[in-house]
Amino acid sequence: MTNIIIFWHRRDLRLSDNIGLSKAYQKSSKLVGLFCLDPNILQRDDIAPARVNYMLGCLRNLQESYQKLGGQLLIFQGQPTKIIPEVAKSLKVNCVIWNNDVEPYSKERDKQVKEALQEKGITSETYWDQLLHAPGEILTKSNNDPYKVYTPFWRSWVKEDKANIAESIEKLDSLSDEEINTVKNIGLIDLPTAKDLGYGWDIPLLLELGETAAKEQLHYFCNSTIYSYQEQRNFPAIDGTSKLSPAFKFGVIGIREVWQTTIEAYENTRSDEARENIQTWQQEIAWREFYQHCLYFFPELAEGPYREEFQDFPWDNNEDHFQAWCEGKTGYPIVDAAMRQLNETGWMHNRCRMIVASFLTKDLMINWQWGEKYFMQKLIDGDLSANNGGWQWSASSGMDPKPLRIFNPASQAQKYDPDGEYIRLWVPEISSLDTEYLVTGKIPPLEAHSCGYPQPIVDHKHQQREFKERYKQIKN
Repeated sequence: MTNIIIFWHRRDLRLSDNIGLSKAYQKSSKLVGLFCLDPNILQRDDIAPARVNYMLGCLRNLQESYQKLGGQLLIFQGQPTKIIPEVAKSLKVNCVIWNNDVEPYSKERDKQVKEALQEKGITSETYWDQLLHAPGEILTKSNNDPYKVYTPFWRSWVKEDKANIAESIEKLDSLSDEEINTVKNIGLIDLPTAKDLGYGWDIPLLLELGETAAKEQLHYFCNSTIYSYQEQRNFPAIDGTSKLSPAFKFGVIGIREVWQTTIEAYENTRSDEARENIQTWQQEIAWREFYQHCLYFFPELAEGPYREEFQDFPWDNNEDHFQAWCEGKTGYPIVDAAMRQLNETGWMHNRCRMIVASFLTKDLMINWQWGEKYFMQKLIDGDLSANNGGWQWSASSGMDPKPLRIFNPASQAQKYDPDGEYIRLWVPEISSLDTEYLVTGKIPPLEAHSCGYPQPIVDHKHQQREFKERYKQIKN
């Protein structure tokens, strides 16, 4: 055995505040980072070009960070269950370390890697890093069960002490050329571009690439926007959100550092209103953790509805209606604006995610899983637990004490885009029309025709009644 330690990066593309990496560094400064481009993930049919582009850019940034410390981040392409053990054996490493994940595929893959390493006599260690509280730490007081409702989860979660920022890495020792040569035939490659992998994306990304950019965005947000977050986060025409969701998805910033920065912002203001705004964003962090805990304890969520009655819900699943929804051509301006934002940028404002999800499931009566998959095919921040949780919440099929929730597109637009600014930006063909037409969606047929804009493909009031009737039937 040598004194080499492998740290296997996955959803933790950073050097600072990284628990597993810090533990690896404590064992040896001859620490080599490893990332595996996994075909089981990259060849799925729900991978977004924007997401691949962001991930690869962050990997390039991470490689440079390793080099600055004297170390290396090696990129491999192939099955992790074969590559990780073979690389570890070839380098005669002492230990392989990585951070845990909640997703069903990741859990099974990691189990196989651990077993393969064990067969080769190589130890492995895993840690929880992407959550402030690991699954099992926040349980109901009555039965020690996982929470299935967010509000009591939040009340319990927020009371618990949060871990400190993980120890930083200062200097690394590099592998020799001879050691690198031993793993070249195992799948070692130069970092490809997104186009090399078949995922071209030429549009500017929501967030600048890499760890430094994510930290700068965090501090910008916590020094300004967070103090008015509670109200402004609901208005899609306003830059009122953190824009950090891609960084959370790939762990480009440490969650303990994020939490500590919110605490500092809280302590730096004496305004009760500002503190309420900060806590509202902290609750969003808790929502993220709630959905990850749910997926960890209930992996069946990834395959279908949590509520059994929704297994046989009589969806219409009209493919023409679905295509109109995907393209932003439903005749409902706020819905179409949101879908076009998604298609053109790889991101959608969170309020709009709820609006379009409700519209797909409650107005078009299309299975929420169609929308869930389409989002994953487009979103730069597409994350299984958060995306699945949000879609099941909108469809009323998930964990929610008040499951029947139907958004009226017109009232949502009137409340959250009252001047039609967001609609005008993303649906330019109707930008010259009166604001009332835009926010109510009641565009006269002649006006709509002259603009080349479709009439509504369904009637909201009729569909609302129909959905309630079908819902009543499955509940009985």
